[in-house]
Amino acid sequence: MRILLAEDDEKLNETLVYGLTHAGFIVDACFDGEDALFYGEQNIYDVILLDRMLPSMQGTDVLASLRQKGVTTPVILITALGTLSDKVEGLDLGADDYLVKPFAQEELFARIRCVTRRPRQILDEEFLSCLDISWFPAENRLSGPAGSCTLSKREAALLEAFLKNGNTTLPRSHLLLKVWGPDSDVEEGNLDNYIHFLRRRLKTVGSVLTIKTVRGIGYSMAGTL
Repeated sequence: MRILLAEDDEKLNETLVYGLTHAGFIVDACFDGEDALFYGEQNIYDVILLDRMLPSMQGTDVLASLRQKGVTTPVILITALGTLSDKVEGLDLGADDYLVKPFAQEELFARIRCVTRRPRQILDEEFLSCLDISWFPAENRLSGPAGSCTLSKREAALLEAFLKNGNTTLPRSHLLLKVWGPDSDVEEGNLDNYIHFLRRRLKTVGSVLTIKTVRGIGYSMAGTL
């Protein structure tokens, strides 16, 4: 799961990145509103953690702009402003949740689980599944008819992108952003390598699923039982 964190307090930003990464999330972090808007517009994140008070552009303005542009990524506002009117304003602008500082990281993780399982989660919050495979993010385990195996972080991010988009053909540009992030200078050949790795993982667990190359566009994952 890829998360965007926009928090201008450097110490808190660093602490949250450490905690989220340690919990198994892939995190892109920024410190001001303009960067948060740029990253959020890429529409590659599963959750956006957005500080309300940011330099260059307020978090509420970032949120309003993202919603106006059709970005539906779940957003959790994190802020020291905890009055009822502050919460109502943030939720009315399109936030999915509102977390007041200071907070325990365990509560943040619980709220992330909550907002991500609402409309898009498949079956339940503990795993994603498609046909004959199940992916358990917390255990880093892919299970299929022939057994189980673990995935690297990039393999896992790639698999989640396919599982959350059904039979949709995903453009190469989307997969590069989803797996490596918007600041990466990764070469496109790396994507082909990880597609090969993931195909091998699916074969290892005995799945009927295959990743097909759609020439000139990208890749899709499909299979029949």
